[in-house]
Amino acid sequence: MTSISRNTALNTVEGLLGRLEQLNDIGVALSRERDITRLLEFILLAAKGITRADGGTIYSKVVDANSLRFEILRTDSLNIAMGGSASQPINFPDLPLVNASGEPNDAMVAAYAAIHRVTVNIEDAYSEPNFDFSGTRKFDQNTGYRSQSFLTVPMCNQDGDVIGVLQLLNALKPGSNEVTSFSKADQQLVESLASQAAIALSNRLLMKQLEDLFESFIGLINMAIDEKSPYTGGHCQRVPALTMMLADATAQHNEGPLAGFSMSEMDRYELKIAGLLHDCGKITTPVHVVDKATKLQTLFDRIELIDTRFEVLKRDAEIEALRRQLALRPCVDETAERAGLADVHNRLGQLDADRDFLRTANSGGEFMSDAAVTRVHQIGSHYQWRSVQGLQANFLSADEVNNLSIRKGTLTLPERDIINYHITATIKMLEKLPWPKHLQNVPEFAGGHHERMDGKGYPKGLTREQMSVQARIMGIADIFEALTASDRPYKLGMKLSQAISIMVKMKDEGHIDADIFDVFLRQGVYLRYAQEFVDPMQIDAIEPML
Repeated sequence: MTSISRNTALNTVEGLLGRLEQLNDIGVALSRERDITRLLEFILLAAKGITRADGGTIYSKVVDANSLRFEILRTDSLNIAMGGSASQPINFPDLPLVNASGEPNDAMVAAYAAIHRVTVNIEDAYSEPNFDFSGTRKFDQNTGYRSQSFLTVPMCNQDGDVIGVLQLLNALKPGSNEVTSFSKADQQLVESLASQAAIALSNRLLMKQLEDLFESFIGLINMAIDEKSPYTGGHCQRVPALTMMLADATAQHNEGPLAGFSMSEMDRYELKIAGLLHDCGKITTPVHVVDKATKLQTLFDRIELIDTRFEVLKRDAEIEALRRQLALRPCVDETAERAGLADVHNRLGQLDADRDFLRTANSGGEFMSDAAVTRVHQIGSHYQWRSVQGLQANFLSADEVNNLSIRKGTLTLPERDIINYHITATIKMLEKLPWPKHLQNVPEFAGGHHERMDGKGYPKGLTREQMSVQARIMGIADIFEALTASDRPYKLGMKLSQAISIMVKMKDEGHIDADIFDVFLRQGVYLRYAQEFVDPMQIDAIEPML
């Protein structure tokens, strides 16, 4: 029942129009909220506001467990705030929709509303015979509170399925703290709000499911790259993490050229997706190029073939020496025999030295000098060996000479072009997707991390002014991860001081953005990342570089 004074105050045309206008504003706000937890909290607070309820609870339906879960709880007069933005979480057990005997749990008012999809409006819980309010009475005894009027409304989506329950407690008379019942007008307004809220919540849950599906698909691509090469899967996870750390630090930086840079939650999500997809084009890169740990590696390391050739040369030298010895037997020339043995020992020693040199050159660990390249060519043509076809041939093939002469790293120019093509493939793949408005910059963010500030990068040769802040951030993240990564087949992970020293030179040479790199150092982004993702043995001091 509703009191006359309450009806008079609330049900005037002016009062109803005001509350309907408030309800309309709430509906607009509901459609804008993207975060599910904030959305649930907003629904509860809005319902409390338009009914002047002292407290309320919002439940979500747990389909798999057939229960209701406490999401947000508020009671103003007791200063109780649990769940949502409150610091105190809700630790109450879920409310089952069936009892121990498997029958509908009609004794609990929130469960009853969800099971039967009906609104329950109770004037006084203490005189209500149809529901179990023993827990409510116990709460009142412990707190001195008096739980009286309840309004419990199921939230149903477009298909009529219950996705949650909105429950309000103790309606207050206007201008006082006197508890009264929820009026018919209150009920209709809350039912309307619950309907709007359910649609907004259902849409947001659907969006979340689609986002989860999309991110899972991205994870599938990265897993395929990981299965193809164990040396890139970790990179695909670490670069996005470092990108977000640096982007957040840059957005918080309020000085200098980056003072105007900021990111909304949607901006952050867009950058996160770009980070996860920044190397998706590597799925097209041949695995023997991605995993090329040495200069002669293709499907296997061909240095073993060269080792075999050296062994053949050594045996040939020994056989030749023995033949000379046999030829001298009739003469019994001891001096000549000793000279022959000394000669073969010298030749064997030179062969061992040249073999060790080629094995070192094959590692690609250090920059190769002109003298070292010349020695590779000399070894390749100086020695002759008999192939399996019985033909005399140069010791090293032209391809082997070309690979062993690589100045830096393990990749030839054609192989480096193959590796570099992954970013072109990434851009092509991403530009084929029908990105929604809030993700339309993903191809540019993901495709720009190999560009340079001076325009000497690839694939488009963009300059700093032609690149977004996000792409420049990702470029720094990609380089630092690569320098410190310890799972590459061709190098060990660098210490922080060594990696930062290299990046300082890259900044001075116009390779990376100087302002963002300054944030990277001064805000300690490099250290936060290292503490989470880098081997502790690699973490050392870099203070003199700051």
